Amino acid sequence: MSLSPPRSAGGARVAAGLRHTGSLFALALDVLRTLPRRPFQVREFIQQAWFIASVTILPTALVSIPFGAVIALQIGSLTRQLGAQSFSGAASVLAVLREASPIVTALLIAGAGGSAICADLGARRIREEIDAMEVLGIDPVHRLVVPRVLASMVVAVLLNGLVSVVGVAGGYFFNVILQNGTPGAYLASFTTLAQLPDLYAAELKAVVFGAIAAIVAAYKGLTAKGGPKGVGDAVNQSVVITFMLLFVTNFVMTAVYFQLVPQKG
Repeated sequence: MSLSPPRSAGGARVAAGLRHTGSLFALALDVLRTLPRRPFQVREFIQQAWFIASVTILPTALVSIPFGAVIALQIGSLTRQLGAQSFSGAASVLAVLREASPIVTALLIAGAGGSAICADLGARRIREEIDAMEVLGIDPVHRLVVPRVLASMVVAVLLNGLVSVVGVAGGYFFNVILQNGTPGAYLASFTTLAQLPDLYAAELKAVVFGAIAAIVAAYKGLTAKGGPKGVGDAVNQSVVITFMLLFVTNFVMTAVYFQLVPQKG
């Protein structure tokens, strides 16, 4: 009879969480290690990029309009109270470029694209297709995960540009039409606070967010078990975990950006 003390439920959950965290990072390292391997799955990459773009372009454009509108309304009201209406355009563009566009892109990539990736790989897992590939000597990471990660990163960059354009246009419309702003002052103040590195930082955020969303979705899909219900649970868990990681990563990248890039004043 074993004399070792029984492990508490809380300790077991902590150990399971640490094990899953380690496995997730191991999958991320496997993706990085497998990226340069040939042959590259071009057809799979194109199919996944087209699929992710088709399920995210319209929702992203529709979500970015109210984002830009809310930012323009809030900043326009604040600058009017402070007597600095000439800075409405600069502040709106700054908020859209730095935070709104990467966050909207991340949420749509994780919610629409990531859930689809997780469901696809989870279905393959419970149908034992992944096991069959491993028996045949085919690496599922190289064959399935890497094209999806790259497709998610590329689509995230494109969606970030779309959100930036639509958000700035929506902010212009609501500031000029609803708040009686001056079109010339709104457009002329674009470069007062915003600068080109802000756009570069936003695109870098989009790349990182797309990679995180795809890797988390792929991990939960590859480890799904318990039949169709297990796949559904894996999809829900992947979205929640991705959201948490994205907000933490966004905070870290923003803090590093402020330390490295001098701001205009």
